[in-house]
Amino acid sequence: MGYREISFKLPADYKDDQLRKNIKKNLGLKEFSYQIENKSLDARKKDNIHWLVRVAVLSKEIKGDSPVMSPSLHISHQKRREKVVVVGSGPAGFFSAFVLQKAGFHTMIIERGTDVHKRTAGIRAFEKTGIFNPVSNYAFGEGGAGTFSDGKLTSRTRHISKERQFILSSYISAGAPEEIRYMAHPHLGSDNLRIIVKNLRDDFLNIGGSILFETLLEDLKIKDGKVIEAMTASGGIEADYFIIAPGHSAHETYRMLIRRGVAFRTKNFALGCRVEHPQEIINKAQWGRESLPGVKAAEYRLTSRGDGNLPVYTFCMCPGGVVVPATAYENTNIVNGMSRYQRNGKFANAACVAAVHPDKLIGRQATPLEALDWLGALEENFYRYSDSFQAPFCSIRNFIDSTAPSEIVESSYPLGLKPAALWNLLPFEISNSIREGLKDFSRKIKGFETGSIMGLESKTSSPVQVLREKSGLCAGFKNLYMVGEGSGYSGGIISSGSDGIKAAMGIIENNYSYL
Repeated sequence: MGYREISFKLPADYKDDQLRKNIKKNLGLKEFSYQIENKSLDARKKDNIHWLVRVAVLSKEIKGDSPVMSPSLHISHQKRREKVVVVGSGPAGFFSAFVLQKAGFHTMIIERGTDVHKRTAGIRAFEKTGIFNPVSNYAFGEGGAGTFSDGKLTSRTRHISKERQFILSSYISAGAPEEIRYMAHPHLGSDNLRIIVKNLRDDFLNIGGSILFETLLEDLKIKDGKVIEAMTASGGIEADYFIIAPGHSAHETYRMLIRRGVAFRTKNFALGCRVEHPQEIINKAQWGRESLPGVKAAEYRLTSRGDGNLPVYTFCMCPGGVVVPATAYENTNIVNGMSRYQRNGKFANAACVAAVHPDKLIGRQATPLEALDWLGALEENFYRYSDSFQAPFCSIRNFIDSTAPSEIVESSYPLGLKPAALWNLLPFEISNSIREGLKDFSRKIKGFETGSIMGLESKTSSPVQVLREKSGLCAGFKNLYMVGEGSGYSGGIISSGSDGIKAAMGIIENNYSYL
């Protein structure tokens, strides 16, 4: 069986038979099978928007051998007596536990939030009543914060090809569309994620793993550099290894770890708001038309750096999505974005944030605890502005010109908007930089200045980072790992899941080189 790779252009609304005809015409084959290797949209010329597709073709009519497959993640299974407790069921926590259970460890996940079914019901109730539920919300629960997001699977992290392949294969087996394997910008959608994380949980349980929901890690018992027990309201859980994957919103978990001698440092993070536009404005700016058959919705990724200002960029762009109340605590007000697989909502939204170090915001060299306190106070201040989960907002034009905020506008945000001089609620360095960034973005995307800007986007990354050894262990500890976004070393589904897998492989192989 011979093998060839071939690339070509296809119309935005092409069908599978057209793809087969192109392969047949280009290679002159009668019988063959093929697999899409990569697919990306080329929209640089609005009068010629098309897909760039690369396919791998197999046929007896092609001379030569099939290619050598890329090495996959090798998980050696054997009967083991060691127990592992994993704290958190987001991508980092789940995939570390999944790999360890496949390797023969006795693995338990403890998750402070509810399972995805109860979590979905809790979020719906929150958006209907405005009454916050501490265990069923956008921040905590099965699958982590990413369960209710766009489910983006892109990552710039290097040297994680084996881990990425394992994660994508696991998602596909659990019901994700096959296209996530080859799309240049794959995403799952929150509607698919609710099904996928439940199916992955079943896979984990079926191979002997266990999960305790609504179980908050309250403390750790430590002796001679080793954690011997995880303390919860239901009692202690002993284990041989402990992996902490709390996400970046669990500030009380950070504080507990610092109290117990786990070393952290401050680092750059991002802070800002969320912008929203009618999706048709973005489609027209990017494509030159309000819709494009064969493509769900137009996206954008913008960066800016004015002279003397902080770098500003858009993050977690959700085409056809909604802005959601993503607070982790009842006295804070934070927004995030979410979209479903079809991305067919009326609005587009994205974080618009400035990158900054906590020291610059606090005005001196800050400790990790001081950075957490400062950020928590800002999140509480946004809540106090409306004394509710209404999102402070203004038009982008208001923000640019520092003019009185306009009246309420139509929005996807479910708990209402409250007009605000939003730039005054943010630190000066942040608001001034975002103002210059918005001016720049308005030059790059026609109509950008007509949108709205709202809320506080404070969870794009963590302001603190745990100190880790090359083995992946927390510095000074013999059996404690911290992984995922909460560790400060990763961000997003793929890089966080890979971070968890590397910790698991470190435990399996002992001498695994982690960094």
